[in-house]
Amino acid sequence: MQVAVLTGPGQVELREEPAPTPGPEDVVVEIGACGLCTMERRLFSGEKQIYPVAPGHEAAGRVVEVGDAVASLAGSPQVGDLVTMDLLTRCGTCHMCRRGRSAMCKQPQGGALSDGTISMGAGLADLVRVAAKQTYTVGDIAIEHATMGEPLACVVHSVRLSGFSAGDRVAVLGAGYMGRLHLALCRSQGASSVGMIDVSEARTTEALEAGASRVISFDSAQEWHGEHDVVFVTAGVPGAVELALDLCDDGGVVVLYGAFPKDVMASVGSDRIHHHELSIIGVYSQEPKDWHTAAGVLRSGALGTDLDRLVTARYSLADVSDALQLATTSPVYRVLVG
Repeated sequence: MQVAVLTGPGQVELREEPAPTPGPEDVVVEIGACGLCTMERRLFSGEKQIYPVAPGHEAAGRVVEVGDAVASLAGSPQVGDLVTMDLLTRCGTCHMCRRGRSAMCKQPQGGALSDGTISMGAGLADLVRVAAKQTYTVGDIAIEHATMGEPLACVVHSVRLSGFSAGDRVAVLGAGYMGRLHLALCRSQGASSVGMIDVSEARTTEALEAGASRVISFDSAQEWHGEHDVVFVTAGVPGAVELALDLCDDGGVVVLYGAFPKDVMASVGSDRIHHHELSIIGVYSQEPKDWHTAAGVLRSGALGTDLDRLVTARYSLADVSDALQLATTSPVYRVLVG
């Protein structure tokens, strides 16, 4: 089989790799498509330099082989099932995993190909072996939707930890791909309003077309002072934390979803947080319960139209270099490979 390996900034090659066989509790999945996320873009641009590496963790496809221990096991994916996959390596043993916070697993993530090349999902490939417990059936939905299982699980995690309830007033800072998934999920779960904030007029216009209650530029967003119960920060830029707090009503929650540059600091009023019962929480990645919810949402088709709007382009595995070039150099939502 073939697998895409990044060998340096702007350099990717397709390597031959032995086809995987399932262990007793594994399945082998034929990849239908894999999304390119921020990690792949940073690796291809050279912003993050870990080479050689086989990336790709937003993958989906159909099960082609099943391990003996999970064959015919009720609830476990079987041959022919379309699945979305959790390609993280949770140890299940460390303190955080035992606390049920496996997104913070202390064990280093990743694996290796047969030649020792680092694997960070290795979903840009023909086939992948994964633990059956980390695959989730999604019915016969579009493969483009199934590839969004991982980012959607991350957004489910974000919304769950925020304490969001139907009827809440929501604002989302950042109208890119993850911001739009927050918009779609919060709308579907009964938000009374979802306002979108971005520096790009094109992005806010598209968010309005996708169902946002209202939109505004980052520079003008203080006009919405004190009008929200939950504010999701999906774009980690200077000033975002301060703005998010300003947008909160009493008892409001600020969720730091997007990654920030490590040198970006925020200045917050401790007394205001105390007297107005404001909360700031960080969220990262996803956990099995989030996958269960995300797979159910995908299977229902409730977000189908929203997800269709977020597919910017799709390339074959043979054209993975062109896909990475587009994802790295142009404003996109999701570029898919496969």
